[in-house]
Amino acid sequence: MSKYYFYRKTSRKPFKKWFRVLSFGIIFLGFTIVLYVFSPLILWQIYFVPIFASQNITTPIPKNQVVNQDALLDKDYTNAKNWFPNFNPSLALGKPKVSSYTLSIPKIRIKDAYVSTTDLDLRKHLVNYQGTSIPGDFGNAVIFGHSTLPQLYNPKDYKTIFANAYKLEIGDNIYSIVNGVTYLHKVYNITVVSPNDSSLFTQNYDNSYLTLVTCTPPGTVWKRLVIKARLSNI
Repeated sequence: MSKYYFYRKTSRKPFKKWFRVLSFGIIFLGFTIVLYVFSPLILWQIYFVPIFASQNITTPIPKNQVVNQDALLDKDYTNAKNWFPNFNPSLALGKPKVSSYTLSIPKIRIKDAYVSTTDLDLRKHLVNYQGTSIPGDFGNAVIFGHSTLPQLYNPKDYKTIFANAYKLEIGDNIYSIVNGVTYLHKVYNITVVSPNDSSLFTQNYDNSYLTLVTCTPPGTVWKRLVIKARLSNI
């Protein structure tokens, strides 16, 4: 009597399929990480440069500039004092008349942001830099705020609050409320400067000026975006 044996051939196709999926997943993850790391530069070249060019903003970022990463990592940029390392503020104005006030910028959805005049901690609030004026007074109120990649923007998070500051244009409104009085400043000048350029702190007493300062390109600490506004009648 003959015996018959049947063999079932095991298919390896499912394993090959999952191996391909895993390979594509690893490639995609690697590409995402690289894109995230270089996104500030990519966004700067593709998006921010055309916007700044259309607004006639001076952007002195040389293509051949070498950034010292060690120097950047050694500094705590949540402390506004480290943004302009060569600047020594004049305390001629004395103690500010208020310890805080609020700032609103409708164009970038900032409403009643807390501004401190007594410390430099950018994690907790905006900073009205020591030795500069207060909105509504003659002189120049210099206000620092953190920025980050625009996709991480949260108007209630002071570590990201100025991420969309680059969208501001000449003529946009900035409101401040100091001691219950509302002041309207209108943007009249926008520039990008080096951290070694401290001219933005200059006090001009022919009017009430307000200067917003943040890092640029967003997500880096290479340069400073400087937005200047002048008091306007409400």
